[in-house]
Amino acid sequence: MNDSSEDGTHDRALKARHNLQDAVVWVILGGVILVASLLMDRLESQGINPYTAPGLLPGLLGVAMVCLGALLALRSIGEGALASHAPASGGPARGGGHRQLILVLALCLIFAVVLLGHGLPFWLAGAIFVSASVLTLQQAQRKAEQKRLGLREIATAVSIGLGAGGAITLVFQTIFLVRLP
Repeated sequence: MNDSSEDGTHDRALKARHNLQDAVVWVILGGVILVASLLMDRLESQGINPYTAPGLLPGLLGVAMVCLGALLALRSIGEGALASHAPASGGPARGGGHRQLILVLALCLIFAVVLLGHGLPFWLAGAIFVSASVLTLQQAQRKAEQKRLGLREIATAVSIGLGAGGAITLVFQTIFLVRLP
């Protein structure tokens, strides 16, 4: 077996191990959010509609986080995260994770501080945020594949953004009866 094949196996095992660690964090965080939402007052004494009760949306998000974390854990285990040859830490598989986390936090901050509450309807602010996030977070993949940003990628990101912005607005305003900024 040559060194490049061993390096590829090592990198995949390392990535699987890191994904398993991330999965555990997501499952725990989702579980904590779910428990906290179940402990919230339901306001039944005030005749609150069960669909608008505090804790419903955080509870659903907690369930989703637990489910998606569990799926990530299962995939990681299938990719050899628990194999004895999987490295414990270090290596290049984690490389851009911190940069992407900072980028996502910056995008969220821009959304909250710049786009919301300054005259744009929520659906448009959400569409801009989602579109910018898709384009920005796929930049590393485009760079690795030596592809340039094209009209098709922009159209796809804008379509996803408009769909997400519209769907979020519709769900929150019609199902959860939440007035969005």
